[in-house]
Amino acid sequence: MKKVLISMDNNNLKLSYKNHRKMREDLINTNIISDNELIFGIDYLTNNQKIVSLFLKELCEMKHLTRVIFDNNDLTFFMLPFFKNISAITAVEIKSDETITYAICERLIESNYIKQLNCYNIPSFMIEMLDREFIKVETRSEFFYISNFMQENNLIQYSKIYYKTNVRITLPMSEEDKNDFVIFAKINRYLKNIRVNKMEEKDILFLLTTLKENHLKNVHIAIPGNLVDAKIAEQLKEINKTWKKAHLKCTINYSDDYIKDNIFKQMIINTMKICGLIILVLAGSIIAYVGTRNYISLKKVNAIQEEVKNVIEQNTMSGTVHIENDNHIIKNEYIASLLTMNEDVVGWLKVNNTEIDYAVVKSTDNDYYLNHNLNKKYDINGWIYMDYRNNIEELNKNTIIYGHNMYYSGIMFGSLHKVTQKDWYENQENLIISFNTMYETMNWQIFSIYRVNKTSDYLITDFASDNDFQEYINLVKGRSKVDFGIDVTVKDHILTLSTCTGENQRLVVHAKLMEE
Repeated sequence: MKKVLISMDNNNLKLSYKNHRKMREDLINTNIISDNELIFGIDYLTNNQKIVSLFLKELCEMKHLTRVIFDNNDLTFFMLPFFKNISAITAVEIKSDETITYAICERLIESNYIKQLNCYNIPSFMIEMLDREFIKVETRSEFFYISNFMQENNLIQYSKIYYKTNVRITLPMSEEDKNDFVIFAKINRYLKNIRVNKMEEKDILFLLTTLKENHLKNVHIAIPGNLVDAKIAEQLKEINKTWKKAHLKCTINYSDDYIKDNIFKQMIINTMKICGLIILVLAGSIIAYVGTRNYISLKKVNAIQEEVKNVIEQNTMSGTVHIENDNHIIKNEYIASLLTMNEDVVGWLKVNNTEIDYAVVKSTDNDYYLNHNLNKKYDINGWIYMDYRNNIEELNKNTIIYGHNMYYSGIMFGSLHKVTQKDWYENQENLIISFNTMYETMNWQIFSIYRVNKTSDYLITDFASDNDFQEYINLVKGRSKVDFGIDVTVKDHILTLSTCTGENQRLVVHAKLMEE
């Protein structure tokens, strides 16, 4: 009978299949745990994933285990979900010489803490998928090239080609060098510096053209300074003017001998470098501070979202959702279940192909949730909240939902800016917003998207007359950057999403309630 053997080696947790041909009857459906090895039955693992995951989490933290090593693809696919929420495990290795499957790639992306993967081979599109999720890939399969360029830079593995930041190129380039550099540029996504041995204008232009065609930006081609005369310097100026818009640049790399011969000039250069370094340090400190704050904010929101998921799971499975309302029937228990977490919860908002997928709250004013999260703790990110004037039992003509534009972390309404992009709003599926209350499941059709200077003329929940409502509809439809061809009448109900974009601008989305 096939079972999973788990063993420990240094900081590694090793998993492999173990076949027990002779097994006592009383052990067929049980597990073996000792200091040397742990053996779990497949059926037991399948039926007790949560329990085993908690056990493995405790084991990894206690033994300081950081890497899990799987024997093969099949075992990797089966066991990855057990490590989804184990923060100690940040690296995965697959020992077998197999090409990683798309299904495994998806499960790696679903994990919350895995940031490194070592495998034999992986298709190029999958390494890009993992890279977007900040999972770095290292492959073991080797490429064999005859070009001097590939050999000089030791580019024998796909992952080395993908992550390479600095390369050397001997000019003039052979045809083999050029062909392999084209392949390199198609794969690589991190290149920043190219060092060449001399100035060869034709080859330099070939490199720049190849970089541009493959969308590689902010790459510097460094040329030895002792070989640069006035004529070449002028050539470089013209080249840099031409390629500035492509974010590509040729720079001069001065040798030590050249610096000694030009000491006074170099002192000026060094002074400028020091000034530049100070500026970089200051800029880096600011970027680091903002980056750290965004990272902490993202982790905090992810933790709350995980808590929301657990509360919904526990309450709905245990049947503890009991809310009485003489006038309305609870249709969405998952929303009602969150009242045990925060009595201000009124609904759930999801916008396709953005990060917006949150419980919505409502307070007695529009200020509280500007700086408090779902747990009612002080938080500069705030939370997604409904206008205090709105009613979830009987919808107002205009239901308004607010959220901070946390652009760099993407939380709250930080990804709402995607709605202004042509490839987003031309996808018809994206134009349907889901906003549900505990009493109703509702889809809303987007009919207006725009940016507007700070104003409150669109923040109206009810209207004195149909004429007033029609004037409002005409106003917000007229502002839209795109004519969506959607008819909106005074009989409709509207959903409005509003967030800041710049100090004195607002990004606004309007959608009308669709008939069932």
